[in-house]
Amino acid sequence: MQRKTPANFKESNMPHKVFSLQRLTSLFSRRQRGYSPLQKQKRVVVLPALFMLLTPTFSHAADPGVYGDKIVLGGVLDLEGQSRGLGIGMREGIIAAFSGVTVQGKRLEYRAENDSYTPELTQRQTQRLINEGIFAMVGNVGTPTAKVALPILADNNVPAIGFFTGAGLLRPGTGNIINYRASYVQETAAVIEQSFEAGIKPKEICAYVQNDAYGMAGVAGIKVALQNRPQTREIVARLDELLEKSGDNPNRNGIGPVGVYQRNTLSSRAGYDSLKQWESSQNTTCKLVVTVGTYSAIGRFAAYSRQKGNQWLISAVSFTGADNLQSTLEQFGVTQGVILTQVVPAIDSDLAIVKAAQKALKDRLNVVSLEGYIVGRMVVEMLQRIDGEITREKFIAVARGSNFTMGGLKLDFQRDNQASDMVSVTYFKNKTYQNIDSTQLSALF
Repeated sequence: MQRKTPANFKESNMPHKVFSLQRLTSLFSRRQRGYSPLQKQKRVVVLPALFMLLTPTFSHAADPGVYGDKIVLGGVLDLEGQSRGLGIGMREGIIAAFSGVTVQGKRLEYRAENDSYTPELTQRQTQRLINEGIFAMVGNVGTPTAKVALPILADNNVPAIGFFTGAGLLRPGTGNIINYRASYVQETAAVIEQSFEAGIKPKEICAYVQNDAYGMAGVAGIKVALQNRPQTREIVARLDELLEKSGDNPNRNGIGPVGVYQRNTLSSRAGYDSLKQWESSQNTTCKLVVTVGTYSAIGRFAAYSRQKGNQWLISAVSFTGADNLQSTLEQFGVTQGVILTQVVPAIDSDLAIVKAAQKALKDRLNVVSLEGYIVGRMVVEMLQRIDGEITREKFIAVARGSNFTMGGLKLDFQRDNQASDMVSVTYFKNKTYQNIDSTQLSALF
């Protein structure tokens, strides 16, 4: 049963406007000397009565973020930095999914804060939203930022929903985490498996990645794809050496078939030189370069490698952002030779969820805003399945073990905390991304 809120009750100021027990006790004690013994005795009877009246108000308080007329959800995203296209896309998709929706008569409000893809700022903005009172954190962008946000969310019992990252630290992760998208391991494995089917050898698979938890999630995916293959022991050992390094931007170049760049920088040279060193030492060619980074960095790396005369086939994971990557590639004159894995349906799909996103987002629809829309609708679906009072505990209980179809898109939480395993491999050519299989990939090599 939904509780009624007094008309003069101000939700945002509840701790300051409602008299506390300590305040009431103080008010009585300050006037104590003016009472007779009989009056004092009467006061002892009155105060417990006030205790009884006040206690139910506090013991049945709603979870943070749930108010009489709204449910407040938050997000910490890059809205101003080098990956702002991703943060803006996710924010627009989520807001579009929440628009006009009510759950038990409550509208959904989304508060997005900028972190410029910088973990130090992520920590401050995460705590800020928690202090303001949010029901859950939805649609955060990035792995290094998620790495610092998740412990804070777990300590405050705040669910983490639909983060825009496929890193393993969220699968299953610490706290109440509900993922939508496939993992980076699945994305990189999809490309590498097709490459093997196309005739590529293990030593011909290289990587160019961001030198942090995000990039290492991609390296871990490459390791998984290679470790059960013959003649890969040395390569896997080199990858393990890279993965074991810790700290902020450790030296990972010149160790194996991997080149790295520092987060929020755009220089490609050091990582490129690392890959050329691998080619020279192993007497091989990097026919496939798996990249895990931001669209600005990966687009520039693709252009730099072409400028140096290399025809490496470059693959990127979904986090790179299809539209933003395309703009960067076109800016530097790269028209082909780039693969991108996707974890959402095609934006021209006939699925009802995509049609709804097209109607809601119009010319703002792209693969990133589509993912934001899917995540937002997933949150709505779970909230609407809650019976009775809306609480975080009920929300997580609804999500775990559920299996349902949302606008033609299948979401399955029966085995883990990840709704979708969808991965498609697309090839960038003539300013569009087209699905390809191993036969078409073989022709590219």
